[in-house]
Amino acid sequence: MERAASGDVIVIGSGVIGLTTAVVLAETGRRVRVWTREPAEATTSAVAGALWWPYRIEPEGLVRGWALRSLSVYRELAARPGETGVRMVEGVLGGSRLDAEDPLTSRVPGLRAATDREYPGPGLWARLPLIDMPVFLRGLRARLLAAGGGIETRTVTDVAEAPAPTVVNCTGLGARELVGDASLRPVRGQLVVVRNPGVDTWLVASDPATGTTSYLFPQPGNRLVLGGTAEDDAWSLTPDPRTAEEIVRRCAGLCPEVAGARVLGHLVGLRPGRATVRLEHEKLPDGRTVVHNYGHGGAGVTVAWGCALEAAGLATGRHRATSD
Repeated sequence: MERAASGDVIVIGSGVIGLTTAVVLAETGRRVRVWTREPAEATTSAVAGALWWPYRIEPEGLVRGWALRSLSVYRELAARPGETGVRMVEGVLGGSRLDAEDPLTSRVPGLRAATDREYPGPGLWARLPLIDMPVFLRGLRARLLAAGGGIETRTVTDVAEAPAPTVVNCTGLGARELVGDASLRPVRGQLVVVRNPGVDTWLVASDPATGTTSYLFPQPGNRLVLGGTAEDDAWSLTPDPRTAEEIVRRCAGLCPEVAGARVLGHLVGLRPGRATVRLEHEKLPDGRTVVHNYGHGGAGVTVAWGCALEAAGLATGRHRATSD
């Protein structure tokens, strides 16, 4: 086994959770290496939408705190969109209502009921972080390297293989095999990228009758991301043409200009679904610490910074956060 200093940390996984956790640790002075079997560009995070808003993630009480801490970071990063990939963009959460008692919605700045002109039905207008994930992930990697961290291509079959006093498991769906967590299930998401016909606001709309959620996210480079799907226990990473047609049809129902938009590409990702996020630490038989930070479902981007800060606290011996 390689020799390691007492401040060494190895983070396993290079998706948004892994890189964010590595950045937080490195910027607090820890010597951090990321071990990953694939580059960030090949992870599920790279094909995320990615709008800040909790989606398919529990436990609700803790998620609120993680999400709000992340929102604060994204609002700061949005001052440098070209560098970070983060922009504050206006849009509507169709089907949602303003609830003064909800600890999340009551603390999102500027959140209000949508007007009839903005959305035909109940909805919330908001100015939220919308993130260009390839740019964002590149920025995280650059920030990690600038803080003295490193990234190594490694295939890991056991967390005990990592030669560091502290190991952080951020492997997402890969934790199903790495630590034998059979409760992790894939939730398949498929997206269609079209040439933007002039849409400059985002829209998310849920249909209770069909259980589907449709969304339109304008991204730089004249791209409009259309979604989406949430197929439980589906492992295929191959885009399905019929699913793509259905996504375009639903989105065209919300924004007619989409119907004739040129298709630029198709994206598929497997969200790491779990009943609750696993964010906790344990001791290996040899006394070393493992921090688990995975199972974020469809909200890894939304809670990444809040979870990274808590994971860093666990790695340095601080107590777990409580719900807001």
